[in-house]
Amino acid sequence: QVQLVESGGGLVQAGGSLRLSCAASGRTFRRYAMGWFRQAPGKEREFVAAIIWSGGSTYYADSVKGRFTISGDNARNTVYLQMNNLKPEDTAVYYCAADSRNSDMSLYSRSRYDYWGQGTQVTVSS
Repeated sequence: QVQLVESGGGLVQAGGSLRLSCAASGRTFRRYAMGWFRQAPGKEREFVAAIIWSGGSTYYADSVKGRFTISGDNARNTVYLQMNNLKPEDTAVYYCAADSRNSDMSLYSRSRYDYWGQGTQVTVSS
C-alpha cells in the first residue's frame, strides 16, 4: 500500500510563508504526476498545483500563480509546496495526491490522482 503524508501546515499571518511537504512511503510505485489540492470549509476541493515527475513541468491555479511553487525530490520521495505572500483566502486543508497510472485525465482534475494524503491545515490570519 502507498501512503502519502503531508506536513508543514500551521497558522501564519497574511503575507507570510509556509512550506508543505508530502512524503510517500509504502510499496514502490511509479509517479507520473503529483498534485496539491485544497479544500476550504463549505467548498469543493480545488486544484492548486501539479508537477510532472519526469521532466519537472509545473502547473498552477491562477489564484496561486506567482506565489506558490511546487517541486519534487526524487531521492526523498517527497513533493513540496512553497507558499509565499499568503492570503486569508488561502486558508484550507491542503492535500497532496499522486498519479501512479499515467492517467489521461487532466492534471487539474481530482480524477487524475489515485493516491491521496490525509491533509494538513493551513490557516492565514488577516
